[in-house]
Amino acid sequence: MEHFIKDKQYNIGHICTGQQCEAGFGDKVAMRWLSSHLEQRDYTFSELDQTTARFANVLQGLGVAPGDVFFTLLPKMPEQFFAFLGALKLQTIVGTLFSNFGEEAILDRVGDAGASAIITKKSFLKKISRIRDRLPTLRFIIVVDIDQHQSDDILSYSRLMEQASDSFYVAHTPPETPSVLHYTSGSTGKPKGVLHAHRSILMQRFTAETVLGLTPDDVFWCTADQGWVTGTSYGIIGPWSMGVTQVHFGGGYNAEEWFRILQNQGITVLYSAPTALRMLMREDAGLYAGFDLKALRHICSVGEPLNPEVIHWARRTIDKEVYDTWFQTETGAIMIANRPGLEIRPGSMGVPVAGIEPAIIADDGSIILDGAPGNLCIQAGWASMFTTYLNNPEIYASRIRAGYYYTGDTAYRDADGYYWFRGRSDDVINTSGHLISPFEIESTLIEVPEVAEAGVIGAPDELLFEKVIAFVALRSQVVFSRELELKIRLHVSNKLSSVATPHEIICLDSIPKNKSGKIMRRVLKARYLGIDAGDISTLED
Repeated sequence: MEHFIKDKQYNIGHICTGQQCEAGFGDKVAMRWLSSHLEQRDYTFSELDQTTARFANVLQGLGVAPGDVFFTLLPKMPEQFFAFLGALKLQTIVGTLFSNFGEEAILDRVGDAGASAIITKKSFLKKISRIRDRLPTLRFIIVVDIDQHQSDDILSYSRLMEQASDSFYVAHTPPETPSVLHYTSGSTGKPKGVLHAHRSILMQRFTAETVLGLTPDDVFWCTADQGWVTGTSYGIIGPWSMGVTQVHFGGGYNAEEWFRILQNQGITVLYSAPTALRMLMREDAGLYAGFDLKALRHICSVGEPLNPEVIHWARRTIDKEVYDTWFQTETGAIMIANRPGLEIRPGSMGVPVAGIEPAIIADDGSIILDGAPGNLCIQAGWASMFTTYLNNPEIYASRIRAGYYYTGDTAYRDADGYYWFRGRSDDVINTSGHLISPFEIESTLIEVPEVAEAGVIGAPDELLFEKVIAFVALRSQVVFSRELELKIRLHVSNKLSSVATPHEIICLDSIPKNKSGKIMRRVLKARYLGIDAGDISTLED
């Protein structure tokens, strides 16, 4: 796994840029940037190396030091990638924020981390200025779209970059050096800062090659935002550590544009979220008929469990396989996955990546045999494992027990070693003594032709302990009716069981999801019960 590490240099910024130039990829396209209007600009690995070196010099010139925390608050744009890798070259810790975060969400993260600098756009300055007096450690705000410095601490990116050298000496970076900081939200309390180390690149590269199936000849498209761990682990680090050309698109979801990109750019591997794939599934099948996707080998999925119907749709409609992958912000890289060369079992998480040792563990710490559900745990010590929850060592300690990381997910393993997701530990529904996976019900619901999306929760019930509540978003032009409600109930009862049949079906315009595409069941439950939903800063707009 460490064969690509040269001279014990683990620096992610260097490996993804300078080392690729040393390997002969300097003139190769590293990033094909497509604007929201599909305007194209190519950046070679040599340009990526020089531009990230400039940014490292910018930060160093401002007095930002190794171990300081630096944040990006940008939409997907080239400067996001330059700043991320440049800061890592300096051994600065890099946190990435979703560009549509509100001021309180920014305050929670930047304040908790004690960040010394942030890069952003002019349109976001008002949000930062309203909380600036509560960010005593924030010394500099770098703005990508102003031509002149506005003050001693609000600085023009272009002015700083034109004055900086494109040569930067990357100091020796041991594997345990802190690197990337992502904040993850729970159902209660403030978001927690998940801190990683430069050694994560070992697992990110290994899984990019062995799970996503990438080679240096590929053209790869990861649709994830860099505010999310997938957007950094596989939208930056894994592919560029292999010298892979990546396409990055500045626009949002549009089925026709996406298929035009897949065709015209010759995308060979697509990595996206089940939500996006379900949205494609909702489109008229005739839309896809005019596109040639012969370059596309396969699609990989991440963010939440992949509904079996999506796999069947992709096989029927575009003749492609979809491989589900499972990992978390804390794991830093893919842990369990379906992948090329393995039999796909639709609905399963797949099997563990080489070197990863999961276990299904009961609440009392005993190992559970195949076929029975329990806590999904991973034996600690893999290369991309997070090092701590920033400023929360007690919570970190509570998640590592007897040498295992407790993921907070529940699952079971079948006799052939495939893992099957049941839900978050607080999502599994206990109705009449039966434990039911909300994911299984959701997957069954979207098999009904009229249903576009679904979210399922358990709600307190005096008789049943918990009752099943289903929320559905219908396809366009479909009207919810008593007949449709009966059809849905019958389908779930026939496909799963009468126990899994929803006691209530509530129609919504859309199902709440976070920015990584995960269904926000706790938000649905809070709405149903009329209680506080906790932190909703990552809720999709």
